[in-house]
Amino acid sequence: QVQLVESGGGLVQPGGSLKLSCAASEAFSTWAMTWARQAPGKGLDWVSTINNDGSSKTYADSVKGRFTISRDNVKNTLYLQMDNLRPEDTALYFCSNSQTRGQGTQVTVSS
Repeated sequence: QVQLVESGGGLVQPGGSLKLSCAASEAFSTWAMTWARQAPGKGLDWVSTINNDGSSKTYADSVKGRFTISRDNVKNTLYLQMDNLRPEDTALYFCSNSQTRGQGTQVTVSS
């Protein structure tokens, strides 16, 4: 089973940027990939999905215009560029395909 490992989280001030990465242990060009997040004490929220070749991207209204999902099928890596971050973006961010999910990377937005 493929393994997914997220990285790139951290502490950032409001208005700042972070770029998350999700490395897959094997070729993932056949899968659609998704980013989701879970804030403290809350459920898992969908953030964005990209299709297998990157030609179609969808976003939650809460992040539309601020976050950009992308993928590199040569490097087997999924990305999430997050700009103009807000305190309400603070959460544990996960990448997933239809079969598995990574362990997550923490994003904290605070002054």
